Amino acid sequence: MAVRKKVVDLLATAPGEKVLAKGWVRTKRGNKEIAFIALNDGSTINNIQIVVDKASVPADLLAKVTTGACIAVEGDLVESPGSGQAVEIHACSIELLGECDPVRYPLQKKDTSFEYLRTVAHLRPRTNTFGAILRLRSQMAYAIHEYFHSKGFVYLHTPLITAADAEGAGNMFQVTTLPLENLPKDKKGGIDYSRDFFGRRTSLTVSGQLEGELGATALGEIYTFGPTFRAENSNTPRHLAEFWMIEPEMAFYDIKDNMDLAEDFIKSLVKYALQNCYDDVKFLNDRYDPELLGRLQGVIDTAFVRLTYSEGIKILEEAVAAGHHFEEPVSWGMDLQSEHERFLVEQHFGKPVILTDYPKDIKAFYMKQNADGKTVRAMDVLFPKIGEIIGGSEREASFEKLENRINELGMSHRTLEWYLDTRRFGSCPHSGFGLGFERLLLFVTGMQNIRDVIPFPRTPKNAEF
Repeated sequence: MAVRKKVVDLLATAPGEKVLAKGWVRTKRGNKEIAFIALNDGSTINNIQIVVDKASVPADLLAKVTTGACIAVEGDLVESPGSGQAVEIHACSIELLGECDPVRYPLQKKDTSFEYLRTVAHLRPRTNTFGAILRLRSQMAYAIHEYFHSKGFVYLHTPLITAADAEGAGNMFQVTTLPLENLPKDKKGGIDYSRDFFGRRTSLTVSGQLEGELGATALGEIYTFGPTFRAENSNTPRHLAEFWMIEPEMAFYDIKDNMDLAEDFIKSLVKYALQNCYDDVKFLNDRYDPELLGRLQGVIDTAFVRLTYSEGIKILEEAVAAGHHFEEPVSWGMDLQSEHERFLVEQHFGKPVILTDYPKDIKAFYMKQNADGKTVRAMDVLFPKIGEIIGGSEREASFEKLENRINELGMSHRTLEWYLDTRRFGSCPHSGFGLGFERLLLFVTGMQNIRDVIPFPRTPKNAEF
């Protein structure tokens, strides 16, 4: 018996071999004498055609080879006379590995909405679209590790369970082993967390950044890549309750170094997608977004615009004066919304933008304060179709300024003493940023909803599968 080859390898093999293929039936058609089966095993967007002489296969077996069924096919790899593929398999034998009820199978040949497919997220990876998306997701994860490894960064695993809130904004998922039906109380009538598993109140992390800074101030350059969690009731196409973040932290980097790394990093990822995932990207381009390939190439070929938040606000105010309407009014000190970010990127500049020097009151406590006392050395990378895709800053290296900011915001010293130690003991200039993995995938795939670039989305009122 021949050794199984994946479909992606079979399609690149010269005809003349006896081969074995295994996979799932995408379609079956034919006439009285011959059946044509499109077989896919998930290794590529492309199917391999199986040609079956009906006289050589039991009729009852062939009847069970329906869309969704899993089969093994042994046969001769021959040159294909049809268009669309160089080779096809002339079947000698077929084994039915798994039947599929054609009536109940949720994935029919007709077009199916993304909304419906989210209700069958356990099966949607079998579609062409989600096969392409998940292969791209895997390749992008590999490219991220490869990029940082090539630059000597250390991959640091930061905790998922934490007693600190990196953003200072709450909205965290609590982790507890206390009996919810009979919570223990302390002398003041509050919940007695000393009896909880960790002896204190803990939550799922919103970011690995603070722990990442500990790594950077010891190892020089680190990155984290893992799941993060936010308990925000945001039912939008841009928000998930569970998502993945890439967060590099670098000692001795100032804000310019940080911007340079962010631009080079994201350009390298987009270039990797085009070079290594072209078939999947082209499928998504042809099927859903005819501007996708051009948009990706444009990012690689274009120097990102860099300007301050204040300059960005001035451009937006001039647009309003010229008659442009925004849902949210524009004023200095506001937190820019996606409509403002996309106006700058898509309409004003026509290229990616890095905004810097945001008002300190709308940014996190750990960002380095500028001399004006009003702004911080923050940076946001803004992309077409997405808005903010990267957020970062130079970090505040001064113990006194960091402590004052924590006090201003009324944050807990008790849970941040370990973080303040990095400024007490050998503080250094350092910077970092966070890239939302799913937002990167939205850009690379051209999808419109973030729930469609993660296998099993977690959103308000939805934790199925």
